[in-house]
Amino acid sequence: MRRSTLMAATLLGTLALPVAAYAQAQVSPGVATGATTGAVGGAIVGGPIGAVVGGVGGAVVGAIADNNRPRFREYVVTKRHPSYTYQSEVVVGAELPTAGVQYYEVPPDYGQTEYRYTIVNNRTVLVDPRTHRIVQVID
Repeated sequence: MRRSTLMAATLLGTLALPVAAYAQAQVSPGVATGATTGAVGGAIVGGPIGAVVGGVGGAVVGAIADNNRPRFREYVVTKRHPSYTYQSEVVVGAELPTAGVQYYEVPPDYGQTEYRYTIVNNRTVLVDPRTHRIVQVID
C-alpha cells in the first residue's frame, strides 16, 4: 500500500512537470528549456523521482536565479554600461536588433549561462546571443 502511494505521488509529480515548465516559459524560455533538459537527464539516471528532481534543478540553468538577482543588479550598476533605446516594450521574447546593441558576458559568480546581458531602456536583460531574443528581464 505504501509503495503504491509513493508511486502515485511520483507519477503525479512527473506529470505536473510539463505544466510547470510551460508556465515558466511564459516568464523565460531558458527556464523551460532547463527544466525539460533536467527532467530528461534526471529520468535517465533516477526514473520518475529523478525526473522531478532534475526538472527543478534544471529550471535554474540558463537564467539568473532569484537569489542572485539583487547582487547581479548591483554588479551591472557598477559597470555603468550605456542603455540601448528600444522602441518596443522590453519583455521576454522581444527580439533586439543585430546591430547597435552591446552584449556583455555574465560573470560565473552569478551562475553558468550561455546568455549575455545588456541594458535596454535602463533595464537589465539576458539575451540569447544567437537569436538576440530577450530571455529574462532582471529587474
